[in-house]
Amino acid sequence: MARASYQKNKTMKKKSLITTALVCLTLIVLAAVADLSGKWTASLKDPDGNDHTLHLVFKVDGAKLTGTAQSEGDPLNIEEGKVTGSDFSFKVTDPQGSVIPVYGKYVAQGDSVSLNFEENGAKFHVTLKREN
Repeated sequence: MARASYQKNKTMKKKSLITTALVCLTLIVLAAVADLSGKWTASLKDPDGNDHTLHLVFKVDGAKLTGTAQSEGDPLNIEEGKVTGSDFSFKVTDPQGSVIPVYGKYVAQGDSVSLNFEENGAKFHVTLKREN
């Protein structure tokens, strides 16, 4: 009887430890994703070789991503933004009405954001750096 009670306590402690570890990991991931919020900038070379500066402002609220994206012209609103772990996605609609899907990955250690998107049949990859 005492042995069964000991085994039950041991199992309960193990489950409690695992639960605590999972909660801690979840909080760490949420803290890292919260760091995605802020102003980011990058230089992008188009297919013709012209450089364009990109400015993005991200706001993260749980799994929801909002903000703006801007190159030349007025800022475009980030639409349907979502965050899953260190991955995120959103869409912007350009002034001509074309919807541009964007997929990214946030790398907390390097304080950088990697983005992939396709516009007018051309695929782009750019790495954003946090603005100071």
